Amino acid sequence: MKFLLATTDPQKLPVTVLSRCLQFSLKRLSAALIGARLKFIAGAEELAFEAAALALLSRAAEGSMRDALSLLDQLIAFGGGALTEANARSMLGTIDRGHVERIVAALGAGDGAALLAQVRDLDRDAPDYDRALVEVAALLQRIAIVQVVPDAAKSEDEFDGPDLLRLARTIPPADVQLYYQIAIAGRRDLGMAPEPRAGFEMTLLRMLAFRPEAESPAESAVGREPAAARRPTGSASVEAPRSSPAAGVIPTAAAETERNAASAARTEPGAPPPVSIDAANWPAIVDAAQLSGMARQFALNCVPASFEHGLLRLRLDAAAADRRTKQIEEKMLQALSKYFGQEIRLSVETADNGLVTPARQRSLAEQNKMTAAAAAFDEDPTVKGLRERFGADVDAASIKPGGM
Repeated sequence: MKFLLATTDPQKLPVTVLSRCLQFSLKRLSAALIGARLKFIAGAEELAFEAAALALLSRAAEGSMRDALSLLDQLIAFGGGALTEANARSMLGTIDRGHVERIVAALGAGDGAALLAQVRDLDRDAPDYDRALVEVAALLQRIAIVQVVPDAAKSEDEFDGPDLLRLARTIPPADVQLYYQIAIAGRRDLGMAPEPRAGFEMTLLRMLAFRPEAESPAESAVGREPAAARRPTGSASVEAPRSSPAAGVIPTAAAETERNAASAARTEPGAPPPVSIDAANWPAIVDAAQLSGMARQFALNCVPASFEHGLLRLRLDAAAADRRTKQIEEKMLQALSKYFGQEIRLSVETADNGLVTPARQRSLAEQNKMTAAAAAFDEDPTVKGLRERFGADVDAASIKPGGM
């Protein structure tokens, strides 16, 4: 005769029993395996079910088939035999799928006002904010998969295929990866927040604040425009250095002229691609073509020389020549060809170090901001008084432009 003992706490068994047993450590089952088994059981019992409902149960079981079966029994009793997604979410206390998708859509659009509005709506249902972050992370993970394998949107789970495809096309992959990491880290920090809702809100706002293509730190993440309506940065749209209002620095006429030029170079949402490519509209084209990551940095270190018959000639700053790779050029070609609706060919030649690229202009603008901030700080009466009275020294590295 053989006895099979199953336990989740083997340390509680007497040593005399353990010494006479063969121990087998069983691994947790994947959500896919649990979901397949639940579908088999529901089919064998002739129970009508929604695939999304069983997917929720599979995830909530966290690898335990025993817990999954218990949850299935609870759902049958809770819904009177109706295994629907709505009943599963109500029983498990998870937030509505549409609410999760609207939160992620607001993140992708960079719309802080809409994001906070969704949090206010969510708070009315007194949700478990830890589970809410789990749901957001789960959707971001599905989006990341669909961005790599578009056919994965056709699989049966709690997220609709068309919605997944729409989000996968509108949110850059780099943003999706960043949002996922911040959501996971946010769960860890949630217990230290003043209250769960505040921790949830700060996690979402952190996603906006640290997105790869976000505006300058001086701009508010909550009140900024959606991603499609952002101002391009570069040679035609570099803002004049801004100082803190308290410093008493008044913008010069040259700064106003530069700001007006920046306004003229904005790319309106849905505007058709320009007929020509030149140094003035190149930064706007880089933004409109949705170049990101290393390809974006490479493009901003270039200046267009000519664009004729589909051939784009770029001059590359010699200081950035080591960033040039075949993969980056192919990514640029794909993005530009998609944006212009025609096949674009690319020719890149390395220019002198003195080439005025959008990246160099942005760097100069930041240096000007730092210089203006340092000058304003030195002229501050309080700083002068501290120096004269106590012989204080200023740590130049600690000075930041206003709004940072």
